[in-house]
Amino acid sequence: MVQVFAFHLMPYGKMPEDFNERYDSSWVTYSNANYDPEYGNQLYHNYLDQLEFCEQMGFDGIGVNEHHQTPYGLMPSPNVMAATLARRTQKVKIAILGNAISLRDHPQRVAEEVAILDVITKGRIISGFVRGIGAEYHSFQLDPTKSKERFFEAHDLIIQAWTQDGPTSYYGQHYQFPYVNSWPRPYQKPHPPIWCPSQGSKDTIRFAAQNRYPYLQTFSSIPSVKSSLDYYRQCAEEFGYTAPPEQLGWSTFIYCAETDAQAHEEAEEHAMFFFNKLFVMPKEFFFPPGYIPPQAQQKTLQSKAGLGQPGFFTYQELTEKGYMIVGSPKSVREQLREYHKQLGFGLLNINIHFGDMPHDRAMKNIELLGKEVIPSLKTITVH
Repeated sequence: MVQVFAFHLMPYGKMPEDFNERYDSSWVTYSNANYDPEYGNQLYHNYLDQLEFCEQMGFDGIGVNEHHQTPYGLMPSPNVMAATLARRTQKVKIAILGNAISLRDHPQRVAEEVAILDVITKGRIISGFVRGIGAEYHSFQLDPTKSKERFFEAHDLIIQAWTQDGPTSYYGQHYQFPYVNSWPRPYQKPHPPIWCPSQGSKDTIRFAAQNRYPYLQTFSSIPSVKSSLDYYRQCAEEFGYTAPPEQLGWSTFIYCAETDAQAHEEAEEHAMFFFNKLFVMPKEFFFPPGYIPPQAQQKTLQSKAGLGQPGFFTYQELTEKGYMIVGSPKSVREQLREYHKQLGFGLLNINIHFGDMPHDRAMKNIELLGKEVIPSLKTITVH
């Protein structure tokens, strides 16, 4: 049985028609003078309604994440969004995918906030940890060469705060705390499940496998997803165990309508808004100096040359390579079953909304997924 989560980026759906002529990035430097709080208010309520509706439609969980200084995603604090959902939902897991702990000056604050959420929900929280993409290091003026060191230390400090009877202390290279004594402590023991989302970083995959954390491959073609999940399996064997399907996750965009033709007609404009406007940023924002390990730098920059530029992806490429699944419920079911045969995932994280998709289309997408796609996924045997 595949576990199915609904994920939301909560993007800002209005951009100037001539955006690509006037701006080279929707991240960091795109002026917040373009933000309309009245429109933003409506967006937040629509997006929260969509995630809450996912519980009614049979999703196992709902997910939020963190980005800064960009209309790409209006959630600089994923824990605030999780809190708004905590009392409005009853059964679904709430996955924070994730807190960018490398950016935090005080990781104990993450430990405290996630513990609050876990107690309020009686153990429905999943705590994802990420480094944050390259642009975040421009927003926070942090040295990207230290991002992995900070990530590992912040992770260890948070786990210590959750699991050890305090007061204890923590002294690392980047974080020094004479007192680690977090109140409250999590509801789940020893702590909430930890997931590691990534676009294929081998260091992240190996870290997740070593700690037996579920790994979630995001925003990738099917060959890339397969390569990453196979590498996770390989790492798990090196660490002395066979990775179960529930530790192997895939995140993708899915859009359903009554027919294939209708689905593609409706999805294309919103997908192109996402990739040609919201996703746009220069290479130095994607990959600030030192963000990529030296041994992987040349290969990464060559394989991702042009990424973040308008027109880098065509709609046909997005759908043919598995970045997106679009079609009638029948077509979506068939594609998911075929991809499951290739990948063997036990976790599916569905981006239920993208770009400037209007509320009614997102709600219909969720309804069709819940009524006509998810039941089929529940019959898949994972092994």
